[in-house]
Amino acid sequence: MPVCPAAPACACARPGCRRPRRYPSDTSDAEWALIGPLLPVPACQTPVGGRPETNCRRAVVDAIRYVVHNGCVWRAVPADFPPWRTVYGLYQRWNTRGATVALHDALRAQTRRAAGRNAEPTAAVIDSQSVRTAPTVARASRGWDNAKKVNGRKRHIAVDTSGLLLEVLVTPASTQDRDAARPLLFNLHRARRKVRLAWADGGYAGKLLPWSATWLKLTVQIVKRPDDLHTFQVLPRRWVVERTLAWITSYRRCARDYERLPAHHEATIYWAVIILMARRLARPG
Repeated sequence: MPVCPAAPACACARPGCRRPRRYPSDTSDAEWALIGPLLPVPACQTPVGGRPETNCRRAVVDAIRYVVHNGCVWRAVPADFPPWRTVYGLYQRWNTRGATVALHDALRAQTRRAAGRNAEPTAAVIDSQSVRTAPTVARASRGWDNAKKVNGRKRHIAVDTSGLLLEVLVTPASTQDRDAARPLLFNLHRARRKVRLAWADGGYAGKLLPWSATWLKLTVQIVKRPDDLHTFQVLPRRWVVERTLAWITSYRRCARDYERLPAHHEATIYWAVIILMARRLARPG
């Protein structure tokens, strides 16, 4: 029976957490060796101090991955995981403090280095995808995408040239791509100063190009679809971000937006990509 690592590795207050790995979404030993050291330091190990955590962090991470992978509600987390309130509390705390994004960025840098690339990218590809929302989503945060005939939200993402996520922004589906691209590119420029080039489809043409060149010093190149093209064809650069959107949609929690707040859906997308990168890095060879 697999055993969780010792207390320093997973900050488990118990001498040993013997929860067996039984679900496809559970972390392997190699994945936990990557994720565990990147999680925030427990409060009891900081100068300020705090109560020791009574639940194994590896079990908490497995519970989060279970929800993202299988799409269940938090209250339906299986009983062999820690209590759902504990899991959801840590999930929210890590998202609020930026620990989820920090974990994602650290894994992305490792994935790029493992592929023989520099840790920080210099180019990006942007695109959007409209997804339907659950009835629990407020009307104020959703809209109607007339082009895709979708009533819900739209997620705008920026990825590097290998398809790894750089930035994500969730808006109502009625938001135009070129309007949402401004805050998306601004956040990308603020976090990734080395990115100087971005590719996009024809929906981003117009005032976005001179604005990004003037204010962000970032060149946006439009990859247009040929007018005489009537069959499916893989377009240069654009296929990278479209493949990433397919990766995200393969996780059931991301196939439809169930989150009450857009920021919560953004966190779910980050966790989906965290699972993908951890599995890629832990793969033998």
